[in-house]
Amino acid sequence: LPNSSKHLPGDVMEELTGAQLIAESLKTQNVEYMFGIVGVPIIEVAMAAQAAGIKYVGMRNEQAACYAASAVGYLTGRPVIVIGGSSDRNQETAGAFQEFPQVEACRLFSKFSVRPSSLEVIPSVVEKAVRASMYGRPGACYIDIAGDMVNAKVDRSQIRVVSCCPDPPVSLADHGAVAEAVSVLKTAKRPLVIIGKGAAYSRAETALREFVETSGLPFLPTPMGKGVLPDDHPHCVAAARSRLALLQADVILLLGARLNWILHFGLPPRFDPNVKIIQVDLCAEEMGNNVRPAVALLGDINAVVTQLLQGICKDGWKYGSGTEWWSLLRNKIAANAKISKTLALQSTVPMNYYTVFHHVSQLLPHDCIIISEGANTMDIGRTMLNNYLPRHRLDAGTFGTMGVGLGFAIAAATLERSNGEKGRRIVCVEGDSAFGFSGMEVETMCRYNLPVVIIVVNNNGIYSGVDPETWREMAKMGDLTSIAPPVTLLPEARYDEVMAAFGGKGYLVRTVEELRSALELSLTDWQRPSLLNVLIDPSSDRKQQEFPWLTRSNL
Repeated sequence: LPNSSKHLPGDVMEELTGAQLIAESLKTQNVEYMFGIVGVPIIEVAMAAQAAGIKYVGMRNEQAACYAASAVGYLTGRPVIVIGGSSDRNQETAGAFQEFPQVEACRLFSKFSVRPSSLEVIPSVVEKAVRASMYGRPGACYIDIAGDMVNAKVDRSQIRVVSCCPDPPVSLADHGAVAEAVSVLKTAKRPLVIIGKGAAYSRAETALREFVETSGLPFLPTPMGKGVLPDDHPHCVAAARSRLALLQADVILLLGARLNWILHFGLPPRFDPNVKIIQVDLCAEEMGNNVRPAVALLGDINAVVTQLLQGICKDGWKYGSGTEWWSLLRNKIAANAKISKTLALQSTVPMNYYTVFHHVSQLLPHDCIIISEGANTMDIGRTMLNNYLPRHRLDAGTFGTMGVGLGFAIAAATLERSNGEKGRRIVCVEGDSAFGFSGMEVETMCRYNLPVVIIVVNNNGIYSGVDPETWREMAKMGDLTSIAPPVTLLPEARYDEVMAAFGGKGYLVRTVEELRSALELSLTDWQRPSLLNVLIDPSSDRKQQEFPWLTRSNL
């Protein structure tokens, strides 16, 4: 509660600026990291944040800063709070510099969007934003700060003390619905568990491992669900995903995953039209999107999986490993693995995607955090670069947004530095087109000495490109803006030299031997970031595969 606004003789007034109040309020809510680009009017906010003990990482692009903050939110459970400076209050509607209805614009894309009316309410507003970001389905919140509030001052005695908000409450599913879900699972002939990002976010890995191994059920992860259970777990059937696992499953237990485009909306022809969905989600509004569930279990994924585990343990039920369904799945996995291995062991130069990922996968540390973006690069990387631990993969996810990779990598590397002397390796696997969206963030990595390893799989284009000779011939034919295919980029662009220009280490890679040597050297270098510019066949493409996470029609 506020102290008396009347001061007695001898009282010492302590004045705070708006910037200091914002920083202290964030620190009270256990905010540890701030990513951004400062300018008038919020330079002082970043300075005050550092003075309050918050780590500030200055980025080169505001989008990349927000991507970094979102990655910290995913990895730590503290979602994004966006703080934006705006015009002075007395200049509203007058055409102030960069005046824009930011609160209204952000309201469409955030859980909570607000402009504090006074300095006194800032602690309460910050607490509500943090609480709203974490409770229910996690999501970003926006706080708009008028320029004249940053350096304005208020007596601390006028500020109501606001404590840190509690952790989000954990909700359980209805017990009757849990019993019904267990009953449906027991009747399944071709069951499947799909592990989504929600399972990773809720820290469900321990309960989920026990549930899968006790029940004997096959599972596959969505892209951001990789590693909740290890990709090499004997019950993982990701390699038989689309043409068998999804298509023929008659009961699917959906754990924190959405039936959106990544899962083909849960509809035919990718799914059996009569499939029964048991949907487990934290968000009530998500229930029934595209497919009406046979059973809806509303609650925290970790808590609900524990409930399901208790349900199947009551009578010792287990799905048999010798069923026809398991036999079909294992045969399809073996067949797909054989095809991928054939492509991976090709010795031609330039290399193809599968050769690159085969050798990269052999050298990556078991506990490394893999960040990936691109079209073919991310697609094939999901199938060939395994994750063995939860929340060790970050990629473009549901929205397929390009440009996220380097921001994600900076966030992960910043966290790892705080966790120990070295921490885990951060490996960012990029397509050459995706790298172009936020490539200048290599300067940020070099500035903060973040030992990120970037692998740019360079095929000279978006999906595909042309070789240098073809490019030169096209240039002779006339204006390249009229001749060059829209998907082409400059052949053999020297992205490695971009990294070297800022003090990092760059490698130009053409062969398997060069790839292995450069990656081994990069993984032993903890003093600076590295970039491997891996030149591959411009016409290299995905095989006609069984697990097309992405199709060109989706991009």
